[in-house]
Amino acid sequence: MTTGKSQRPRTVVADIALSLDGRVTGPGGEYDASWVVPHALTRGARSHTAAVTSTATTALLGRKSYEGFAGYWPAVADDDNADPDDRTFARWLTDVDKIVFTGTLKQPDWDNTRLATTDPATVVKQLRNEEGGDIIVLASTSVIRQLLEADEIDRLSITQCPELLGGGARLFPDGTAASWSLTTAHTTGSGAICLLYDRNRATP
Repeated sequence: MTTGKSQRPRTVVADIALSLDGRVTGPGGEYDASWVVPHALTRGARSHTAAVTSTATTALLGRKSYEGFAGYWPAVADDDNADPDDRTFARWLTDVDKIVFTGTLKQPDWDNTRLATTDPATVVKQLRNEEGGDIIVLASTSVIRQLLEADEIDRLSITQCPELLGGGARLFPDGTAASWSLTTAHTTGSGAICLLYDRNRATP
């Protein structure tokens, strides 16, 4: 990637699914996410994913999200029986520049993956000064939280699932405060709502 000032500012997008009560996981723990599946498999949700990733040239992932994605998506890219939108996403995910935040992973085995041991905000500030398209954080709660705290998220891409989980981790901890404007919204066949919010910032 060529270093230099981009012709247009790079937008940092956080993409995640939330329950109606603001959870990213269910009461069963950090891997309790089966409630997302029926909503993620709809045509509307797949189209939303395609739209928000199409302009991104860098993907940011936490280690656990990376390991989950790397264990599933590479095989989908060449699976003739897979949904065409899933194959497109899988190919994009393989080809995109992936940065994984980890203190334990030593050697990534997925193409176009590099490891970051510094904090996400520092990495994003550096990426903003490099050529490229959007920077997207994929379903990595810890990375999104750190970037929100540093005010380095420009756009929130939220799939709001019609599920009340009654327990589990929330995306937004107490103390998270910011103003956002709704850019787009559409419902899916499962009743989920795909939302895009842009950060409101004062003009210098």
